[in-house]
Amino acid sequence: MNMLDIIAKKREAGALTREQIEWFVDAVAKETVPDYQIAALLMAIVIQGMNHEETVALTLAMAHSGQILDLTDDIGYAVDKHSSGGVGDKTTLVVLPLVAACGVKVAKMSGRGLGLTGGTLDKLEAIHGFNVNLSESEFRRIARESGLVLAGQSGDLAPADGKLYALRDVTGTVQSIPLIVGSIMSKKIAAGAKGIVLDVKMGSGAFMKTLEDAQTLARTMVEIGTMAGRDMVATVSDMNQPLGAMVGHALEIRETIETLLGGGPADFRDHCMSIAAHMLWLAGQGKRWTDEAATLAELQAVLNSGAAFRKFREMVRVQGGDVAMVDDPSKLPTARIIEVISATQAGYVASVSAEGIARAAFALGAGRVKKGEPIDFAVGVQVHVKVGQAIKVGQPLLSLYANDTDKLSAGMAEAAQAVTFSATPVPQLPHTYDTIKARAKA
Repeated sequence: MNMLDIIAKKREAGALTREQIEWFVDAVAKETVPDYQIAALLMAIVIQGMNHEETVALTLAMAHSGQILDLTDDIGYAVDKHSSGGVGDKTTLVVLPLVAACGVKVAKMSGRGLGLTGGTLDKLEAIHGFNVNLSESEFRRIARESGLVLAGQSGDLAPADGKLYALRDVTGTVQSIPLIVGSIMSKKIAAGAKGIVLDVKMGSGAFMKTLEDAQTLARTMVEIGTMAGRDMVATVSDMNQPLGAMVGHALEIRETIETLLGGGPADFRDHCMSIAAHMLWLAGQGKRWTDEAATLAELQAVLNSGAAFRKFREMVRVQGGDVAMVDDPSKLPTARIIEVISATQAGYVASVSAEGIARAAFALGAGRVKKGEPIDFAVGVQVHVKVGQAIKVGQPLLSLYANDTDKLSAGMAEAAQAVTFSATPVPQLPHTYDTIKARAKA
């Protein structure tokens, strides 16, 4: 086999065989094909798509391109969660401490930015010294002893995905259901989770712009997960406006801390509670946390008690982070310039474009143009309004945090059209559109 034949076949809308897909994934993992040929095939897949058999073959080949971790001896029935990506989506940073504070050990491997505004690891690295690069032995030890660990994807786990993930981020090949399925599920299968909660985003700030596409993605991942012996929950949640208020790494850490202390924006807090409840439902395996109302009440009690915040603080300390930044968020990276955009008319908020806010944050320096490029932890956007809210003239809409005047100008240009108005009342956006649950196939 050779790469040119595989690229040409997919370019002409041909279906790749399992053998061809396995050969390609193996070549990516062993670095025997150049980035430009990989990028060419990725673009062909984005344009021509993949059928169900190709998607399954790609996912399993990526999962088995390296080690398959088994965490049973360390934490028993491992539960994990993953978001398909969104604007202001710092859910993991609240949900994992919440679940761990309920007595369920959580060991998660997460990713960097894929899109405009960075990933979970990027946010955590806004905390000085936080170590996301743990060896497998360190990862296991912290999971056993602390009950909560959040680190980067090990090079031994789905190594093909690690290389494709970074390349997709900078080649315009993110928005493809087969590639998203392959990336998410290969990591989850390889990382040792027995129960997986998937938070599939839908809307202007998500990879899936329509409900139909988001539901297709969710159902495909649930099916592949159950085929691989995993218990699955997938929710389809809204991303037509940013989740919470903050978009940007240090800003999102501040909002995480605020939420773990019992505050934070209501939409973000409610979303975290919902995802945490799904994780507890899986962890209970039908023996505990089966009553949704009771589970949510227990989670609220844990949040109110400060136990989840203390678990987050412990995670930061154990992984080498500066806990002074957790105890006093003003010590986190701070932008030099703050520019406020205020309402020039009264009315109701008709839309807060998540994509527009993401582009503004990217222009300010919160995302990457090139693979491996450094990002500015301090910059970002604060969103002061939500769809359906009544607005008065002069009321703050957005605050832009910047360290560079030229980048601020670019961010202002992107943000200027992000909020639109209506003279008549507008309904609030729903939180969740769909939930799919399925147990592992025997």
